[in-house]
Amino acid sequence: MSQCQASPARAAIWAVRIFVLLVVVAAIVAVAVYGQQLRRFAAFGYPAIFLVCLITNASVLVPLPGLGITVIGGGLFNPFIVGLVGGLGQTIGALNSYAAGYTSRAALDELPFYPRVRGWMTQHGLLTVFVLATLPNPFFSAAVIVAGDLRMPLTLFLPLCLAGKIIKSMTAALVGHYGIALLRGWLGG
Repeated sequence: MSQCQASPARAAIWAVRIFVLLVVVAAIVAVAVYGQQLRRFAAFGYPAIFLVCLITNASVLVPLPGLGITVIGGGLFNPFIVGLVGGLGQTIGALNSYAAGYTSRAALDELPFYPRVRGWMTQHGLLTVFVLATLPNPFFSAAVIVAGDLRMPLTLFLPLCLAGKIIKSMTAALVGHYGIALLRGWLGG
C-alpha cells in the first residue's frame, strides 16, 4: 500500500479517536454541570442506555456515537450495571451487521476495507471479534460483517462480542463515574 493510500486511512482513524475523546469529554462535562437535571430521567436510565446502545450498534458501516451515553450513564447510575446493560445492547445491535454479512456476500468484495478485515478474521477470527469489540474503533462493524460472511457460528461470536462490549462499556461507564467526580472536585461542587 502506498503512502497516498495509507494516509487517508490513518487520518480517518485519528479522526475517530479525536471524535471519541471529544464525545467522552463532552459527556463528562454535561453530567458534571447538568447532573441534577439529568437525574430526573432516572426511571428511564437503564432502558434508555440499552436502547441507545442497541440502536447505535445496529447501524451498518456508519459508526454512531453510542459510547457517550455510556459515559453519561456511568456518571449518573451504577457504572457496573450501565456497563452490563450497554454491552448487551451493543451486542444485540451488532447482530444487524452480522446479518448484513451473512446475506450480502457478493456486495462485500466492493468495499475498500473488506480484504484487510477479512484477512484479520480469517487468521484470528475469534480474537479479532473480541479485541475490536473491546476497543472504540471504526473496524468493529466491518469485522462483524465479515463474521457473518464467513458464517462464524453465533455460539462462538456472541459470547466474545458480549464480553468485549461489556468491558468497553464498563470502562466508559467508570470513566464517566470517576471523571465526573474528579471534575466536580475541580469545580468545587
